[in-house]
Amino acid sequence: MEIIRPGTQIPFTRYRHIAVVVSTVVNLVILALLFTRGPNLGVDFAGGTMVQLQFHKDVTISELRQALGGSDLGHAVVQDFGARGSGEFLIRLEESETAPGAAGGKVRSVLSEKFGPEAVEIRRVESVGPKVGKDLRQRGTWSVIAATVMMGLYIWFRFELRFGLGAVIALAHDVLVTIGALILANYEFDLPIVAALMTVAGYSVNDTVIVCDRIRENMRKLRREGMEKIINTSINETLGRTILTTLTTILVLAALLFLGGAVIRPFAFALLVGFFSGVYSTIFIASPVVLFFDKRKTGK
Repeated sequence: MEIIRPGTQIPFTRYRHIAVVVSTVVNLVILALLFTRGPNLGVDFAGGTMVQLQFHKDVTISELRQALGGSDLGHAVVQDFGARGSGEFLIRLEESETAPGAAGGKVRSVLSEKFGPEAVEIRRVESVGPKVGKDLRQRGTWSVIAATVMMGLYIWFRFELRFGLGAVIALAHDVLVTIGALILANYEFDLPIVAALMTVAGYSVNDTVIVCDRIRENMRKLRREGMEKIINTSINETLGRTILTTLTTILVLAALLFLGGAVIRPFAFALLVGFFSGVYSTIFIASPVVLFFDKRKTGK
């Protein structure tokens, strides 16, 4: 299947200055969000208890909050879970004097007294202590940073230093964009999201390796051409492969996002945003970084 005709020459590097400005502004906005609003940390990282329950009768969020507010469970965050009208709710409790393992039973007792013993079903209870949550948060952050750096080093040793630097900058951009999208969508950051961020980094570096490999091949075949022409030729030659690979992946992620349910939705959303960003960063960030260092080297 031929999507891009042979000989197509889209001048991607011509738009690199616009891409730099747009990417810089987006990343600065995301950093501002991180330091002001901050991510919505899930139970894995913030500590506390999360209870997923389902009612077998019509109950509104306001009624549920009122019932929990009159107990000694402390501050509770209640939100819909699953399809609208399904009767499923997610309750997040902050750390309190109640033992983490007993929180689910206490919630059931309070709600059974208010709505009846057969009205509510506890489907899932997750509890994490504050020390464990802090440790998981630190380990998760360092794992994403280490993955990004190690992939940059891999490309450096496989190709050249300038390729490695371009990969690290592109990967950092993809991770930041994904984090910013999760903050704006108000999805919780938990361990599956860390896995999604590392998957995004791996997918992005895969595209970068393909393009860099073609650039290296064309540097031998097109020795009389300038680096800008070589980069544009390489991107155009691999563009069809990039479109097909990304499209098939996005179709699967779209199915997970819209049909997979509330549990898998944040993970699928993070991957969807990250994969789009990965294609963009390979073309408009990693490759222009290589061109930038080549121009510095040649003085042109």
